[in-house]
Amino acid sequence: MAFCASAAEPQQAARKQLVFAVSEGTSGGIDADAARAKYQPLADVLGRAIGGEVKVAFVREFSALEKGMKDNQFDLVLARPSDYPARGLRDYRYKFVATAKPDGQCILIAHKDSPVKKLADLKGKSFVMPEKNAYMTRFCRAELRDQGIILDNETVTYVREQGAIPFSIENRISDVGGIASYSGAYVQWQKSGNRVIHQSKPQPYMPLVASQDVSADQVAKMQAALAGLGNSENGMQVLKRVGVTGFVSTEESRLRKLLEWLGV
Repeated sequence: MAFCASAAEPQQAARKQLVFAVSEGTSGGIDADAARAKYQPLADVLGRAIGGEVKVAFVREFSALEKGMKDNQFDLVLARPSDYPARGLRDYRYKFVATAKPDGQCILIAHKDSPVKKLADLKGKSFVMPEKNAYMTRFCRAELRDQGIILDNETVTYVREQGAIPFSIENRISDVGGIASYSGAYVQWQKSGNRVIHQSKPQPYMPLVASQDVSADQVAKMQAALAGLGNSENGMQVLKRVGVTGFVSTEESRLRKLLEWLGV
């Protein structure tokens, strides 16, 4: 691995700078400078826990994120959507560290005057979703499948930006929309007084995984540091900056089941 110190120098290797890849995807709305400002305080918490230096590397494109995991270029990966860290576990020998709270959900929305009242009313309606292969579309598709609705059998419009989904619903272009519980679109929707038809089964949100080069002892120390963030004012500020309420290290089995549930 290009970032690793020589194996002949174990003390230096223990103190090597860890590369902490963070990704909010192509619609995250931040650039590299903003990402470093947002996530470096969290990286510093992890670095202090293991007695080393952890530096943020912003990764915007998912293809680059997956290639980096495949090539073992990243020591730590924190990403939303959650399927990429899950691939790290399944395909690239990464280790589970933690997931953020609250969990993620698919939120199904409808116009406040819509006759759609419950899930059973959705069959035969028109849907608006993010791009066809987007994580949240897969998430909503899996949830609808579990509820007896096959999205591919319905009329669906796919849009690039989640912000276009509330617009489509408010202007009655589509009957039902699917958005992420952690999206800005959902925050605005809640403020609008419009309706939520269904909230999906919760799934792990923004997982943190570690490469095979990170030791089990280092993982345990990082887990302890993350669990303790809510116990101090400084820790609470770190969580607030990242936009989560906490981290838990007991969700590995749920994350490992995510890709099977999504059908990927």
